[in-house]
Amino acid sequence: MTPYELIKKKRDGLALSKKEIGFLIDGFVNGQIPDYQMTAFLMAVYFKGMSDRECVELTMAMASSGDQVDLSAIQGFKVDKHSTGGVGDKTTLVLAPLVAASGGIVAKMSGRELGHTGGTVDKLESIPGLQIELTRDKFTEIVNDVHVSVIAQTASLAPADRKIYALRNVTATVDAIPLIASSIMSKKLAAGSDGIVLDVKTGRGAFTTSYEKALILAKTMVDIGEGAGRRMVAWITGMEQPLGHAVGNAVEVREAIDTLRGRGPGDLVDLIMELGSDMLLISGIVSSRNKAKSRIADNLANQKGLKRLVDLIIAHGGDPSVVDNPNLLPQPNTKIEVKSESHGYVSAIDSLEVGLASKILGAGRKTKDDTIDYSVGIYLKKKIGDKVKIGDSLAVLYADGDEEKIGPARKKILTAYSFNPNKIDPPKLIYARVTRDGVEKF
Repeated sequence: MTPYELIKKKRDGLALSKKEIGFLIDGFVNGQIPDYQMTAFLMAVYFKGMSDRECVELTMAMASSGDQVDLSAIQGFKVDKHSTGGVGDKTTLVLAPLVAASGGIVAKMSGRELGHTGGTVDKLESIPGLQIELTRDKFTEIVNDVHVSVIAQTASLAPADRKIYALRNVTATVDAIPLIASSIMSKKLAAGSDGIVLDVKTGRGAFTTSYEKALILAKTMVDIGEGAGRRMVAWITGMEQPLGHAVGNAVEVREAIDTLRGRGPGDLVDLIMELGSDMLLISGIVSSRNKAKSRIADNLANQKGLKRLVDLIIAHGGDPSVVDNPNLLPQPNTKIEVKSESHGYVSAIDSLEVGLASKILGAGRKTKDDTIDYSVGIYLKKKIGDKVKIGDSLAVLYADGDEEKIGPARKKILTAYSFNPNKIDPPKLIYARVTRDGVEKF
């Protein structure tokens, strides 16, 4: 077979075999298939799509292109959670220790994503002393000891995805469900967990802005995971406004600590209840989601989740005193109130604009080599449905004092807010739960 033949076959809408897909992926990773031919193949997939079987085969070929993490030395059912990304999405910081405190085993590898703020590993690294770059043996030891660890994903995990994504990003082929699904799931399958709960975001601040597209993506990823022998659940959740109030790195860690103390924002707590209940359910720890929710609620109220976060911080070499004194986290040089120039009820908050404002301040990366400022970010004081008068504080910018950043960030926050004279209900947070058995709408 040749790349030309396979490109033509997919261009004509025909399905490729496991052997043919493996030939393309292996050849590209090994340098035998040039960028221009892989780009032609990706464009053919963009227009012609892939069958469910092809999606599974593509994902497995990408997953096997590098290291396959063996978690067999970790006792019990290992469960992971993945979000497709959002603004203010500090969910893992609360969810992982809370699930571990409730009997689950969370062995998580996270990448350093280019985004509005850092990824989960960057947020954790804002805790003084905390180490994310650990050996696999140390990772295994921590999970066996405290039942939760989060480490940085290595470059040797699914290298085919890294190379293919670099092409997709410059050839307008990012927005293709089979390619999105295989990209996410190849890394998750290579990371070795037995079960995965997915949080597929939809809305203005999400990768998939429409519910319909998010549903297709969720179904595809569930099918891929189940086809590879993993237990899978996907949730479709809203990103029409940032999650919680904090957007950044250290500021999100602080909000996560507050949440584990029982003082968290309602939308974040509601999301944790849904995702966490399925993490316990697919782990076989409970017999129903209601029992799982009850257990999670108890461990939130009695602060066992917070105690498990302390255990995680200590195990990773961090300073646990930040839990009792969050002021030990990186602090901004200045805080600037963004005051409303309108009145009425907040009718919308453009999550994307808020995310871009946080990136301007330095909370996110523009290139993979950029340095993140852990101390900067945004704290939203008004959410959708809140009443606002002219002069009221909409948000607080946590900044380094650079006016060239503060001015544009302030402008974006003001642009992000819309107002209505009538009270508006908060946007929907939970849309649907997707399993191999079907879709449950909420």
